[in-house]
Amino acid sequence: MFFIESERLKLIPLNYTQLLLLSTNRPTLERSLNLNVSAMHIDDYNEAELKAAFKNHWLPNTQMHPDLYQWYTSWEIVLKSSNTSIGSICFGGYPDDFGETTIGYLIDQHQWGHGYATEEALTLINWGFKFSILKTLKADAQLNNPASQRVLLKAGFVPIHKDNTHQHFKLRNASASY
Repeated sequence: MFFIESERLKLIPLNYTQLLLLSTNRPTLERSLNLNVSAMHIDDYNEAELKAAFKNHWLPNTQMHPDLYQWYTSWEIVLKSSNTSIGSICFGGYPDDFGETTIGYLIDQHQWGHGYATEEALTLINWGFKFSILKTLKADAQLNNPASQRVLLKAGFVPIHKDNTHQHFKLRNASASY
């Protein structure tokens, strides 16, 4: 099983079959990955975002692009000390013709305030930027979520504009040629 890790976290990209399992039964997926079953708590907004991601992005794209699934899937974030899933992170797909894609993440509300979101973001960013195709990452955070905005700033993103609901950010790959 492929994964990447940081000091405290392991990030596991889910293939199509694993995503199907996650979409119907998280505990069964966690046991299949030899994880302890989590008691993850996700707010309603993020729960709706997850459902849309399964239907409109992760499942169809991991099925269409099995060799590039890491760019199209949800990565389980595992806290190594407890061997428990504490959230997910994802790219918005394989980088486009301009070398851009997005990144998004969520952390179990019980795990907020420990720096896990920043650590997971930096881990996946560093993995993605090893590929010369990835030149720029974009992300957004709700205006009423300053903690998520701080995560992006700590990960090196810069604010680019604000709309009625979100602050939008960008991070350029310093080693990429433009």
